[in-house]
Amino acid sequence: MPELPEVETVRTGLAKWVTGRTISSVEVHHPRAIRRHLPGDAHFVAMLTGRTILDVSRRGKYLWLPLDSGDSVIAHLGMSGQLLMQPADAEDEKHLRVCFSFTDGGPQLRFVDQRTFGGLSVSEGGAELPDEIAHIARDPMDPLFDDTAFSARLRGRHTEIKRALLDQTLISGVGNIYADEALWRAKLHGARPTDKLTRPAVARLLQHVRDVLGEAIVAGGTSFDELYVNVNGESGYFDRSLNAYGREGEPCKRCGAIMRRESFMNRSSFSCPRCQPRPR
Repeated sequence: MPELPEVETVRTGLAKWVTGRTISSVEVHHPRAIRRHLPGDAHFVAMLTGRTILDVSRRGKYLWLPLDSGDSVIAHLGMSGQLLMQPADAEDEKHLRVCFSFTDGGPQLRFVDQRTFGGLSVSEGGAELPDEIAHIARDPMDPLFDDTAFSARLRGRHTEIKRALLDQTLISGVGNIYADEALWRAKLHGARPTDKLTRPAVARLLQHVRDVLGEAIVAGGTSFDELYVNVNGESGYFDRSLNAYGREGEPCKRCGAIMRRESFMNRSSFSCPRCQPRPR
């Protein structure tokens, strides 16, 4: 699933293409793509036709497009969702779900989603921050992220550090890949209890999280297959810089020990047994 760097890459690309443009028509090719918009297809189309997109914003892994009506379009990419800019005369993609055309006749905005786990919806009055995603915490790249409050909440919980990093109500945007990368850099095993971490340890970990996310944004995110691409259809290349994720059986780039894979919440965690010993 796309994490903060991938979604931020899409956001910056979209902002360049759609800000200030007016929607002339909307075509819904698959109802599942707007299943979170409970009033249905006709209402979705009516609320967007003739509206001007003012900006493209992000909270964690969610995007929203504020409109001149005071409403917004919420987008979540799910496992395979793509927001692509395509010439108006380009052939429809095989998994095209929703298509936005604009009054200037320029490139269309297309929502393509092979697995249909992602989706779009309209948030009434949600231009500033949609109520539907207000429960999601700020991400560590947000200038308003409160390090002190995060540290206190983290240390006040009795859970494992990796579970906490994936809790989008505590810190948003961090998923399985970047949690493993940050923990490797911090020399912490994901099972370390949060209530045993010192304030300096939390501060160091948070800096590693920021470093990893920042470097991944510069690289355009991480692409393991064709399902994640930016708005121009290009893959990210941070996978070339991974130190932990997916490196089972390979030598640790820091100490040379053989990297391990462990089951974690129906997924996998990757770590170094020497640099990141399991807590006793």
